[in-house]
Amino acid sequence: MDPRFWPLYGLRITTPRLELRLPGLDLLDDLASVAADGVHDPAEMPFSLPWTDAAPEDVGRAIFQHVLRTVAEWQPQKWCLSLAVLRDGKVVGRQDLFATDFAVTRQAETGSWLGLAHQGHGIGTEMRAAVLHLAFAELDADWAVSDAMLDNPRSLGVSRHLGYRPDGLALASARGQSRTLQRLRLSRAEWEAHRTVPVEVAGLDEGCRGLFGQTRSDRSDWSDWSEQAGVTA
Repeated sequence: MDPRFWPLYGLRITTPRLELRLPGLDLLDDLASVAADGVHDPAEMPFSLPWTDAAPEDVGRAIFQHVLRTVAEWQPQKWCLSLAVLRDGKVVGRQDLFATDFAVTRQAETGSWLGLAHQGHGIGTEMRAAVLHLAFAELDADWAVSDAMLDNPRSLGVSRHLGYRPDGLALASARGQSRTLQRLRLSRAEWEAHRTVPVEVAGLDEGCRGLFGQTRSDRSDWSDWSEQAGVTA
């Protein structure tokens, strides 16, 4: 996909086994197919929003729309980078990094899912490590936060392995039941102390950094730019 007008399509994050990138339409179709094939045991619900309870075609369609929506609604003040995760050139899951007022708070949040066929091989840890490197090493974050259901040991285990500390509890409603979430917080110092996965980032040029709110161009006010481009916030 030509990144001329949306430079994030040129961003590549690589680890020893994985590549993470913003999916174009063809890759997005593959991502939707992985989601439709299942991302968890149907008897369980690891998400506070039970989007996986729908029919497979609806699950795939929701993923397709979600990624397109993140591009359409992107603002430097509020953004969600929703990346396809590839292993050996094939999509295995999705890794998100998102933030509000990142330039002020220096805090980003992560979320992810992995196709059932690809779980249990350490991929979840590696793909989270990839976006944490982007956040801390490239975008100069001070904090990363996440959460997981108390009965989701895999997600909690990934967070512990990467250095997150407990940050209180929260309640959520899922499938009509009250569920307890463990909030988690990772400082820059703890990230540094727990780094084990080599990560490389390519394509993070000035255009990309501007979208994250890091730099100012001649047209620095996003709302003014949007009006000139015929875009409404």
